[in-house]
Amino acid sequence: MQTGYILFFLIFPIFAEGCCWGNRQPKKTGLQRDATHQHYRAVEGEMFMMPCNKSVNRHMDVVCSRTGEGADGTSFVCGRGFPAEAKHSGKYACSGSELFFQLQVVERSEISLGCIQSEENSIELYVDEGGKVPCPGLNCSNNTHAIWYKGNKAVSEQKRSSCQTGGTLHLCQVSKHDTGVYFCDRQIIDQGVIWTFRRAVNVTAVPAEASDSPNIIYPNGNITEKVELGQPHTLMCKVHFDFEREFSREVLWYMNYGSNTENMTLLPMEEPQQSRETFTVYGVIRKAIIKQVTPEHLNNRYTCIASNIVGNSRGTIELKEKIKVKWPSLVGYPIASLLLVAGLGIVLHVKWLEIKLIYRSHFQHGKHDGDEKEFDVFLSYVWSPPSAEVMGVSTHSSQRGPDSDEEACSSCMDPLNTEEGKSTQRPLEVVLPQVLEDRWGYRLCLLERDVVPGGAYTNDVVLAIQRSRMLICLLSADYLSNSNAVFVLESGVQALLQDSTLKLLLIWTSRASASLIQPDSPLPTLVQRALKVLPSLDWTSGKPARATSNFWRSLKKAMPDQKVKLVSLMQNQKHFILT
Repeated sequence: MQTGYILFFLIFPIFAEGCCWGNRQPKKTGLQRDATHQHYRAVEGEMFMMPCNKSVNRHMDVVCSRTGEGADGTSFVCGRGFPAEAKHSGKYACSGSELFFQLQVVERSEISLGCIQSEENSIELYVDEGGKVPCPGLNCSNNTHAIWYKGNKAVSEQKRSSCQTGGTLHLCQVSKHDTGVYFCDRQIIDQGVIWTFRRAVNVTAVPAEASDSPNIIYPNGNITEKVELGQPHTLMCKVHFDFEREFSREVLWYMNYGSNTENMTLLPMEEPQQSRETFTVYGVIRKAIIKQVTPEHLNNRYTCIASNIVGNSRGTIELKEKIKVKWPSLVGYPIASLLLVAGLGIVLHVKWLEIKLIYRSHFQHGKHDGDEKEFDVFLSYVWSPPSAEVMGVSTHSSQRGPDSDEEACSSCMDPLNTEEGKSTQRPLEVVLPQVLEDRWGYRLCLLERDVVPGGAYTNDVVLAIQRSRMLICLLSADYLSNSNAVFVLESGVQALLQDSTLKLLLIWTSRASASLIQPDSPLPTLVQRALKVLPSLDWTSGKPARATSNFWRSLKKAMPDQKVKLVSLMQNQKHFILT
């Protein structure tokens, strides 16, 4: 009994279906011939591939060129297929090797080919099943032995389950990677010459036939889409189909009146869009267009029906009017108000200092009683070197120094009416104190003249500002670079923020503007922000008479109200008469 089992397992593979018991395709064998001189035949219109010599470096392309009589420069790369034509017939030599071969391309109509059938050159095999690849014209010849190649590599050398029976290639289990061009070589003898007759077969691995009905991806089941009345709307149906050899898949859109599923009307549709999603699945998208949505469309149901050889599937869409969202006033207004208040709060927080300075300097309503303050104006300036040379005085000299110059005094007595005043070339540091005191009668405070020396500079500045109704700063590059002068300006800004009765005026004596002046040391943040919003006037010596007159008029308007005593007025009149 044990011997019987052994004999059964030895004999069973012989009678097994096909011959797929391992890889049983025979190795390349055939009639003996010269390995360096070969003769090939091909059929016109079929794919052909030049044989390759394995001894050649695989990283280099081997080019086989036509030689001998009738050579026209035709060449082919070894291992690359090309459609054979009658003009390709001839002798070839391959570069980098000693391989020579002759190619003969025969017409399909030649009687010598016997029973060539076009369908033998193309075949489809189902994936995951066994398949047979017949060699074209094999039954029309007495020689049924064939060597099979896929591309340039023999099938017998590939790691796959296959075998050969009577010249037919058996693939035990087809995979999608089996798609390609296969060549079967048969050797024949013609007039004593051994020819290799190479035939090509196009193999396409296809999935098994569809076993499921279509899968509708969208609309999946019953869904609702929102639409706007009077606007166009597109209905889209996306379906996945299994592979079919015979095309039968179809996607259609129908409209059901009301809820009646029997009374359906075919909708106008666009052409379907098809794509291959995976090896076994094909995707189809089809759209139906509603040119203008009306209230009647909202009462109907729209059905997508997809069908194939197995069955059909359907999905439905109902339309619902899209209601534009309107915030109720009870909700929207409070939110809008909250956002507005928050925005204003942020602006006020960032710009609060500037806003406070603008209010204090432009809209203050404090009383300016001349008897409450010792001085009307505290004048702050810095002598620039050119001014000192012109006037013949040293920097930070007394403000009363120019009074001794009769010419200077007469040139500024009436700056609004005299030609000398309109066209004066004197620095404002000289002209302004004379105009404020001698012409307009204001009580002027100058640190060099009216503050007792020997005290602390900071205390003297703060006290002088407190004793004055107004602070005037003559700004220039030299002024903003002088730490003592900047301290005066900073103290004045702080006093303005604390005391609503103080007025502060900036006069730019050289209008390069604050943005263009770059002091040696950075200005305090308070000063930088104050320079942007505080009231200011421009003065440039040598300007036309009208511009100079406008400056004096603007300065007069910015000055505090005059409430001088009669004695002071009489003294000024007496001073004018004497001069």
